[in-house]
Amino acid sequence: MTSAFSRVRFILTQPSHPGNVGSAARAVKNMGFSALWLAQPQRDDMLEAPEAQALASGALDILDEAQVARSLQDALGPVTLSFALTARARDLGPPACDIRQAAQLAREHLQKHDQNQLAMVFGCERAGLTNEQVRLCHHVCHIPANPHYSSLNVAQALQLTAWELRYALIEAGDRLPQTPDLAPDPGKSPASSQAITALLAHWEQALVAVRFLDPQHPKKLMPRMQNLLNRSDLSRDEVDMLRGLCTAMIKAAKDGQQDKNNKAPTD
Repeated sequence: MTSAFSRVRFILTQPSHPGNVGSAARAVKNMGFSALWLAQPQRDDMLEAPEAQALASGALDILDEAQVARSLQDALGPVTLSFALTARARDLGPPACDIRQAAQLAREHLQKHDQNQLAMVFGCERAGLTNEQVRLCHHVCHIPANPHYSSLNVAQALQLTAWELRYALIEAGDRLPQTPDLAPDPGKSPASSQAITALLAHWEQALVAVRFLDPQHPKKLMPRMQNLLNRSDLSRDEVDMLRGLCTAMIKAAKDGQQDKNNKAPTD
């Protein structure tokens, strides 16, 4: 079955700012999608513009593969379910939903048949989507932002939309593409009991060296220190770091004593 991620396209309608196109490309790639479309862009060099290239940072492949359509209708050609993203209420038009509901509807639609295709449609920066453009879509979708300031930058709206779709698709079990697994870091694994014991002995040497611990009258300092270390769930790296501190403390104490001896008066 074709991955649902590969059957989702993000359409920017009549975009005017190359920077927003570059940021949109980055948002698309961040969330594991690949299809960016420009419907009737207001500049012929939109994808090649320096601002688009700069803000795509790391997502130039999305820009390189982006498709340009003469109209929104052309961009929606093979799409079987589409959502018009808008912050404005419409008296007439498709049924409305919020972005989370849209993500659930999208997931169900993409799961229903492996030929189904989805589009999320965004308007131009200044005016958003026209009523005619909205009517080309199956649903009106809004992002429940602050009602006193609900207008989002188009790239920001696309980022939020892509995140909701990604979350819904991964929740449904579509595991492509997942964030790559990182190689395990041995230094982050828990320190062994042997390592903690060695650290405790090293701490005792360091505390004696800086005269914080009197070996003739230790009281309960070291048992308390042992309890502290055992509760701390230290990693190997953390044990190494603390032992390095012990070594520095011992060296500093020796250097200080040597300086003191060198300054002592001689007969």
